[in-house]
Amino acid sequence: MTPLDILQKYWGHQQFRKSQEEIIRSVLDGKDTLAILPTGGGKSVCFQVPAMAMEGMCLVISPLIALMEDQVNRLVENNMSAAALTSGMRNQDLFEILEAAVNNELKFLYVSPERLQTKSFQERLIGLPISLIAVDEAHCISQWGYDFRPSYLNIATIRENLKNIPLIALTASATEKVKKDIQEKLLMKMPQVFMTSFERKNLSYTVEKSDDKINKIVAWILKYDGSGIVYCRTRRRTKEISDLLLGHQINSDFYHAGLDQDTRKEKQEDWINGKTKIIVCTNAFGMGIDKLDVRVVIHADVPDCLENYYQEAGRAGRDGNIAHAVLLYRDAELQDLRILPDTKFPSMEVIRKVYHALGNYLQLPTGSGKGNYFDFVIEDFIEKFKLSLNEVVYSLQALKQEQIISYLEKTFTPSMVQFLSSKNRIEAFEEIHKELEPIIKALLRTYGGIFDGPIQINETQLAWILKRDIISIRELLTTLHQSGIIDYLPRNDNPQICYLQERIKTEELNIDHENYLLRKKEYVGRIQNIIDYTQSIQCRSVLIGKYFDDETIKSCGICNNCKNLDYQKNKSKIATENINEILQLLKSGAKDIKTLSEALNQDESQILEVIHFLKNEGIICINQGGKLEIK
Repeated sequence: MTPLDILQKYWGHQQFRKSQEEIIRSVLDGKDTLAILPTGGGKSVCFQVPAMAMEGMCLVISPLIALMEDQVNRLVENNMSAAALTSGMRNQDLFEILEAAVNNELKFLYVSPERLQTKSFQERLIGLPISLIAVDEAHCISQWGYDFRPSYLNIATIRENLKNIPLIALTASATEKVKKDIQEKLLMKMPQVFMTSFERKNLSYTVEKSDDKINKIVAWILKYDGSGIVYCRTRRRTKEISDLLLGHQINSDFYHAGLDQDTRKEKQEDWINGKTKIIVCTNAFGMGIDKLDVRVVIHADVPDCLENYYQEAGRAGRDGNIAHAVLLYRDAELQDLRILPDTKFPSMEVIRKVYHALGNYLQLPTGSGKGNYFDFVIEDFIEKFKLSLNEVVYSLQALKQEQIISYLEKTFTPSMVQFLSSKNRIEAFEEIHKELEPIIKALLRTYGGIFDGPIQINETQLAWILKRDIISIRELLTTLHQSGIIDYLPRNDNPQICYLQERIKTEELNIDHENYLLRKKEYVGRIQNIIDYTQSIQCRSVLIGKYFDDETIKSCGICNNCKNLDYQKNKSKIATENINEILQLLKSGAKDIKTLSEALNQDESQILEVIHFLKNEGIICINQGGKLEIK
């Protein structure tokens, strides 16, 4: 089948979007390829279509578990074989997926960059029938980018072991410096580089200074039909704003990474399906979502870089109709941004303090821990060691970027059950424990193969079958586990810490301080760029294009700066005409504003500024009767 045949068969699209076909042809020609496509540009198709046209399997490296799971689910729904290996996965599940891959039963294998480091994966790598490597969110490999993840550097090792296999790197945004870094760090050989314009002709960018953001948000939302997104910097603020919107009878909900997986999934689907009009969220929301009818994306807080802003704003107007990206700010906010680099890049003293506390919290002796995962509840850690949230979050980030630890804010392993007892013993157990008989029967009737090995179960489904609440279902399963009837491993979606190096004495801990300061300097520059964006009077589309080295963008005519420029031009023209017309009318006698408005066929507000100007210049005045007249 041709690439177009594959697109039509599996995706149902009749034609490719701009640049997709050229990118796919480059991959099929065996060339290393770098594709920089704006948000909503259809990046996944650029590696999924050629993978379907090639023999073997596509190895996809992606940084977010939720994004991997979403793409795997979509591929499976479209009758393509796919699976994902994520950090924290049970060994048995890992081996089963790798076995399927070795046997050429998978077309797509998604892996987290952390997974590339593990011995079990590296041992199986050579035996995998890989014909294409796809690196999603490729900007993560560059320490000069806005989302540097050191685990991405392991991809170079993969390339050395898989010689002559083409690689496609994909990202939505990259500066010239980051583009060069991607090519170098991924060992790309004479890559074909594709970058579509960063112009969104149907997207109107607006920046407004406001000390009353809620009323501004409400006003923008009420202007338009369709759905919308409101982005916030903190989790707490998402709920606060959503509650305030509900108070204005606006159908809204909130979303952030601190919610459990089922809740996040339900909230996301309600918004996608139109049950919720407005989703108020942190930047944890939006990856992989392609909802067409988003009419407005509002940033209630200023993001810390243009890369994030461009991607998030770009979730509006994907149907090609006019949409609005609104950024609200206060002067105090911009000042807070300026001091943020000192917070996000803590001192070595603070980093050592957090490292020492972490080892004590996990009860990890010096010289141990390498390769081990530990559940990590950040709130509990902060409370026990009397640390600030910022100290902990950014120190962990520094340790992660130095590849001392891996910090996974969200892992997910489903609940698993296996019966350990014979059927005779189970029957005898049921006779004694009648209260447990219903859940035993439900497990046996609902899940086949539950005696042969651990089976993924759904406590919510069991609760529905037995007409019980989910808490009591988990208690019953725990009782069966403690009785030795089953092996029950409850679901886990806690954050996890993995030590990539053995714990050392705190005073011996060091980082590459020169690189650390260079990254801080880059961050200061990104902060300044977003501040400049809020203050500039240039076309906002042109400003974004310049930041990403796209000099092709012309003034859009629809952002608030372009509209304001048009208004000033028209105002000057209208003012000159109105001055003459108003003076001509007043020569025949004193008149009130209403009479002038009717005579000129203009709203009173349109001529009010001209009247103020004439008054200030001493040309006209208000007489005792309250009417305007020439002095």
